[in-house]
Parts: sequence; C-alpha cells; structure tokens
Amino acid sequence: MPADLASLIGNTPLVQSRSLVQKSGVKLYFKLEGQNPGGSVKDRPALNMIRSGLERGEIHPGSKLIEATSGNTGIALAMIARLYNLHIELVMPENATRERVQTMRAYGASVVLTPAEAGIEGSRDYAEKKVRESGYQMLNQFGNPDNWKAHYFSTGPEIWADTQGQVTHFISSMGTTGTIMGTSAFLKEMDPNIQIIGVQPDDHSSIPGIRKWPEAYLPKIYDPTRVDRILEVTQDEAVAMSRRLASEEGIFAGMSSGGAAAAAERLAQELDEGVLVSIVCDRGDRYLSSDLFEQ
Repeated sequence: MPADLASLIGNTPLVQSRSLVQKSGVKLYFKLEGQNPGGSVKDRPALNMIRSGLERGEIHPGSKLIEATSGNTGIALAMIARLYNLHIELVMPENATRERVQTMRAYGASVVLTPAEAGIEGSRDYAEKKVRESGYQMLNQFGNPDNWKAHYFSTGPEIWADTQGQVTHFISSMGTTGTIMGTSAFLKEMDPNIQIIGVQPDDHSSIPGIRKWPEAYLPKIYDPTRVDRILEVTQDEAVAMSRRLASEEGIFAGMSSGGAAAAAERLAQELDEGVLVSIVCDRGDRYLSSDLFEQ
C-alpha cells in the first residue's frame, strides 16, 4: 500500500560496526539517520515542529516562516513545508555546501546566504531581525521543545527496542542539541544508568553540524543535566573517521557523524563491556563539493 512521505520518517536502521571495535564484550551500533526521506536526522524535528505548530494553530498556510540553519534542518524544513503547502525562507552561511543550497531551493524554499565569517550566529541574527521587523515567524529549532520531543517520541524508543533494552551508552554530536536532549530523556526513563555522551569540537576545530556555542547563543532547549559526559574531537579526527566509515564500514556520512563515531571508538577503548549506539546523522553525498572525501 502506498505510504505518505511523512510516515516514512523515523524507524531508521541500526547496524553493528564491522571494524571499529574489536572487543568481544563491546558492541558498537550506528543509527543510520540518512535513511530518512530528507536524508538526515533533522527530518524528525522538522516534521514535529511544523505539524505541532499547525495543530496548535500557531502557524497556517499564510505564515511567513523563517529559520536559520547550517544545512540539514533547512533541507528537512523545506521538504516538510512543501508537504503542508507552506512557504519558508531559510538562512545559512554562504560557505554552506552547494548541494545543500540547491536541495532547499529544489523543494521550493527561499534561501538567503549570510556572510561566512559571521557563522551560523550571523544567520540566526538575520532571522531574528526579520521576525522583529518584517512579520516573519520563526520555528526556532534552538528553543522549540518540539525539536527535542521528536526524539523523545521516536529516536529514543527505537534505540531501546532495537537493542532489546541492552543499550548502555548513547553518543551524539551536539548542534541544536535536540537529538541528545530528547533521546536522553527517554532512555533515562527506561534505565537511569544509561550513559549519555555528547560530542563537541575542541577549541581549535570547525566541524559542520557540531558546535560549542558561545553563552549568548546556547540553545534554550539544552539541559546539561541530561548529558553525563562531553567528549571533544578535533576536525582532523572527524574527517579521518568520516573517511573510515565509508572505506571500512560502508557507511557514507558527513563530518559530524565522523566526529560522533570517533568519540564512540575512543569510548569503546575504555570499556570491557557495553552496547554503544552512535548517531549517523546524515549522508555523505551532501559534502561531495567540499574536500571531505578528497584524499
């Protein structure tokens, strides 16, 4: 029976690592979020933010929606907005990969590029100004609880079910922090001993999709009590692991996924036993115009 596109979001595969962990008592699994129809984990919150806003009457077909994004959320929002006949303007730094801009525009979204040197913070400032001065409405992935709730109701339960409740560690890169917040909330309800590991870049690294936010831009949905430990990775580690995921695991993914996997591999070396789940948040084809896979 034909499926509605939105119904295909979630229930992504969980696959065991073939090569990164060689300890008999430690299992590492990757959750392949690139299998979502929009190609990333951000399909989940995009659907929940738009659908919930419509159900509450906060947005409607005439709404002037705007959102700042580093890429994946924008693609997901462009896709979901098209499903609900909404128009959305997406704002991102001008150094975003060409594939991301083209994909958003293909879905019918308007795209505004802000100066690269201002980063995603500059994009956020631009969007907030449009809300204040031009009657736009922001979904606000950084402060909207519908972001993390998407993962509380889907990602967390899927991991719990697919590991038969045996998961001991959950590893996720931290951007808006919605994935780690919602998944942590669910898994901790199931078993408070599950360790939640956040991944951030070190002070000298720039990794798309992972951020160490300045205090003024810290996502309002972030609750540090839901994260047991933060591991820092370098840009070189994230790049090298992205390439290893492709060449050794057959998993084609972006740099933030490489960062999470690098942290998961490091964590696995500390353990004698455990069941680790690491989020692979998107697909590598979004980075082919960059030098990520050039060797």
